[in-house]
Parts: sequence; structure tokens; C-alpha cells
Amino acid sequence: MNWEQLLSLKRAGDTNKRIRKEQDETRLGFEVDYDRVIFSSEFRSLQDKTQVIPLSQTDFVHTRLTHSLEVSVVGRSLGRLVGKKLLEKHPHLQNVHGYQANDFGAIVASAALAHDIGNPPFGHSGEKAIGEFFKTGAGTQFKNQLSPKEYQDLCDFEGNANGFKILTESRAGRDGGLRLSYATLGAFTKYPKESLPKKPTPHIADKKYGFFQSEKEAFIDVATELGLVKRSNTDVSFSRHPLAFLVEAADDICYTIIDFEDGINLGLIQEEFALEYLSKIIRDTIKPENYYALSTREDRIGYLRALAIGSLINEAVAIFMKHEDAILKGSFDSALLDKSKYAAQIKDIIKISVENIYQSTEVVDKEIAGYGVINTLLSTYTHAVNNSFNGSASNYDALILKGLPKTIKAQDSSMYNRLLSVCCHVALLSDSKAILEYKKIKGISF
Repeated sequence: MNWEQLLSLKRAGDTNKRIRKEQDETRLGFEVDYDRVIFSSEFRSLQDKTQVIPLSQTDFVHTRLTHSLEVSVVGRSLGRLVGKKLLEKHPHLQNVHGYQANDFGAIVASAALAHDIGNPPFGHSGEKAIGEFFKTGAGTQFKNQLSPKEYQDLCDFEGNANGFKILTESRAGRDGGLRLSYATLGAFTKYPKESLPKKPTPHIADKKYGFFQSEKEAFIDVATELGLVKRSNTDVSFSRHPLAFLVEAADDICYTIIDFEDGINLGLIQEEFALEYLSKIIRDTIKPENYYALSTREDRIGYLRALAIGSLINEAVAIFMKHEDAILKGSFDSALLDKSKYAAQIKDIIKISVENIYQSTEVVDKEIAGYGVINTLLSTYTHAVNNSFNGSASNYDALILKGLPKTIKAQDSSMYNRLLSVCCHVALLSDSKAILEYKKIKGISF
């Protein structure tokens, strides 16, 4: 892969084969991508979606929205620092093509801002709830009417693939989706492969899948434009865009450190664990006198968090530059922080967060409720949509359909498209909206 091609500013619907970067005084280009994501309705819905604690009433606990904003800030720093070093290493990128370090920062920040845009309500349990509806629930009835890849898309419903769909799908008034640059779409796609075949390899790009069958051609177009390395001749599987490693690192840094901070502020993790678990990461930057001078727990933890994020940003940049050649060849196969000298500390922090936060009674109880909500919505909506298509809709089905948006493809001849449109609608709901719809269906709320 080469950076000139990887930094393509082409967008869906462009007619020129190659869109070269043109500098102007307003410094637009990749920065437009950030604006388009942040003004989208799908991004706004993240303000009421679970990050760690579902439906928390506490002000300082993160939602998907605040998490995404923080990941984008860290991503911008990573992109700019890497961009600065890349321009020093490859000066023609600046001297001939006019790229600046800020361009790398803008791409990573935009992709990071959108990284959770396709996630369902109720956190990762929402993805599992949708998948299990088709894998072991009422949705198994559709298996024989779908291709193996279509069925796998639904059984392993993936927020990353739904995010790519949101960013690229054409609909009324929005041809080509958000029309982000192909560079940003490439950086967004952490898992550039389809749902089948599953590849039990340690390669990081094989961990999940990145696009539904409905967007396969759109992804191939993006991958071809960017010059991503093909990893298979029998299925759609590519190596990652190099900047996807930075998007992933930004997310890893934020959920490792900030979820840990949330747990301490909620009283689920003891404060003294913060200094104990972060000490090796921040040992070169901490000033004990500054730490002990802070009077509140939130300020002390915030100080440690800022230092830890700064250290991990510098670490990720160093690892990226050390392995740049392998990344460009498509042979680098792990997350950046897996190669970190702080990998053991990161693992310990995640372990205590899993035990004390993700598996806490508050989280588990609300995830159980979330399963019930999503199962009811999927069962009701798929029944109404398919009955409508078959001409056997009851009056109740007709009422349900009146409450669904026009994005639901009730009259599409493809069973896959009908079912996927229902899943994507449910995934777009906020936690509170999903509960409201559930109560309406159950007749316990007006």
C-alpha cells in the first residue's frame, strides 16, 4: 500500500477516477468528514446509548456520545503525531502532494468519531441480543430463505458493519450516505472482511467483520480505490487501512482508562487502585505533589487519567512508526497496544474493570432487560413486515407498520433486505426509545 493512494479524498458519487488533494485557504478536505458525522441524526442518538452503565442517572458516567467525542480527540492527537513523523520520513507527501500532519489527524478523528455510530442500544449485549434472535430465537425460521452469508450477517449482527452501512447507504435526500472521503471510510473499517468465512486466526482483522452483504460492493469500491491489500482470492477480505490501527488505539486507550475512571467515580472500584494500576504507565510524568494537592477524588482520578492517556498516545505512535513498513505490506497482525511495554498493565486494568463494572449487578440486570426489549421489538417488527409483504397483514400488523420509519423495506422482494432493515432500525434506537417502543407494544405505556 502507498500513502498517496491511502489518502484518497474521493467520495461516493464522484465521477473522477482519482481525486487528488487540493489545498486552499479554508483547509477543508478531510475536515468536512468530521462535520458530516457530528451533524448526522445517527450520531446524535448516541447521547442516549450505553457505554458501560446502562441508563445511568449519574452525570459523569459516559454515554456512547461522550465516549465517541473523547475517542475522536485522542484519535486526532494520534493522527497528527503520526502524520508529523510520516511527513518527515516521506517528505514528498508534503512537498509534492501538499499533505499536512493535520490531514492525518482529521482522518483519524473523523473515523474515531463515527466508530460506534452503528452500535445498538444496551451496549454490546444489544449486538448479541439481535444475533441470538436469529441464531437461537424466533429468527431461526428465516434461515432457509437466506444465503449462508446473509444469515451469518444477522446471527453475528455487527455494530461495525452497521456503522459502514449508515455512513455509505443512499436514501431519500442522502445519496451516497454521508459522502465521507474514502480515506476516512478506510480508517473506519477495522475489520475489512465479510461475515463468512469465519477465520480462526490471530490476525486482528479477522476478529469480526466490517460490512453486510448489502454493502459488499460499496466496500470493494472503497478498498480498490485505496489500494488495500487483498487477503483472499475466494472471499472479500482485505488488509486494514493503516490509519485504522490508530482509530482502534484511540478506542482502546479511552475504554481502558476512562471506563476504569468511571468505575472509581461510581464507587465500584476503590480509589487506591487507580494509583496502583496506573503507576507504571505514568511513572515518567506524574508529579506526586500535584496529585496529593488535589482535594477531590474526581480531580485526583482525572489527573491520573490525563497522564495515562498521554503516555499511551506516545506509546501507540512509537509502535506505529516502528512497524510502518509491515503495516503498509498488510503483514502487521495485532492491535498497536498489544505490542506495548504497558500491555500487562492494560490487561490488569481491563480485568478489574470487567470484574467490578461490566459484571456488576447494575449492568447485568439492565442487560437482561435489554435482551427482553430487543427480542420483543424484533419479533413484532419482523412479523409485521413479512406479513405485509405476503399480503397477510392483520390490523395489528398495519398499526405497527404505521409506527415504523420509511427506511423499513417492508415491500422489498429480498427477505434479507427486509430483515436487515428491521435490525438496523432497532440498532438505531436509543436505550430510552427502545424501552418506550417495548412498553407501547406490551400495552403498559401510552
